[in-house]
Amino acid sequence: MLIGIDEIEAAARRVAGHVVRTPAVDSPGLSGLLGAPVTAKLELLQRTGSFKARGAVAKLEALTEAERAAGVVAVSGGNHGIALAVMAGALHVKATVVMPRSAPARAVRIAEEAGAAVRVADDMAEAFSLTERLRDEGSTLVHPFDDPVVIAGQGTVGAEFAADAGEITDVLVSVGGGGLISGVAAALHHLRPGVRVWGVETEGAEAMSRALRAGRPVPVELSSIVSTLSAPAVSEITHEHVSTLVEDVLVVQDSEAVRGVLDLAEHAKLWAEPAAGCLLPAARRVVERVGPDARLGLVICGGNAAPADVRDWAQRFGLG
Repeated sequence: MLIGIDEIEAAARRVAGHVVRTPAVDSPGLSGLLGAPVTAKLELLQRTGSFKARGAVAKLEALTEAERAAGVVAVSGGNHGIALAVMAGALHVKATVVMPRSAPARAVRIAEEAGAAVRVADDMAEAFSLTERLRDEGSTLVHPFDDPVVIAGQGTVGAEFAADAGEITDVLVSVGGGGLISGVAAALHHLRPGVRVWGVETEGAEAMSRALRAGRPVPVELSSIVSTLSAPAVSEITHEHVSTLVEDVLVVQDSEAVRGVLDLAEHAKLWAEPAAGCLLPAARRVVERVGPDARLGLVICGGNAAPADVRDWAQRFGLG
């Protein structure tokens, strides 16, 4: 089930002209903060504000005419829904997005403004259930991570990083359902085979780390504030990629992820969301584990955080 470089290169051809080749930049500020050289892949500069545009358009471009005509449906904690709504609108495909009530109001508004019909469920588990029902009623499912075409689309992040970054030894990627890390790990496995890949989750959104302990995907109860990482379970295909290609999945607290948002703003001049902020505390642990020769790559997955939300989180956790 592992994605190969041929699938990632095919996805790159599909997304060409639709997405931005985001820069990979050395960050003196983060290097000083973390005590190791840091190169950041800036997917927060991507269309729709996150890497999700890649997988969404890769899947949309791979659909048959009948699948397009049926309209597409997706479940999302925010970023996948935004990406699918915007990219489907650009390709004149009818889209429905199902989000939990915990999804950022900004994400709901952007999806609606892009022309998608937005359905709101009480929680993420109910959102997945409603999405499956809409699929069974005839809509074409664009799953955020349980789809090899979507994973290959996210893998274009890793292919670009491999081509554009200098010497890196360890790459950190945040994990929700595992689509991004699966694609990035597959690309680096082929293009930078000596590089270690590490996943990062937040407490209360630990679907992948629990799957690794269980040896299979298992349902988890979600309590993290980080809705964009809050998958109720990973998939068989993402579990296989991570268990085969990823060094480890580290879990950090929500407060650490929010502290990471503030540190990214202060030290890297990047406005990121907690799904990216969680990388910084995990990066310190990676440096401790691998030693002083570490050269870090950070996939800054998205920047869709409202200033009011960041302020409220900082106050909640006493971060100032």
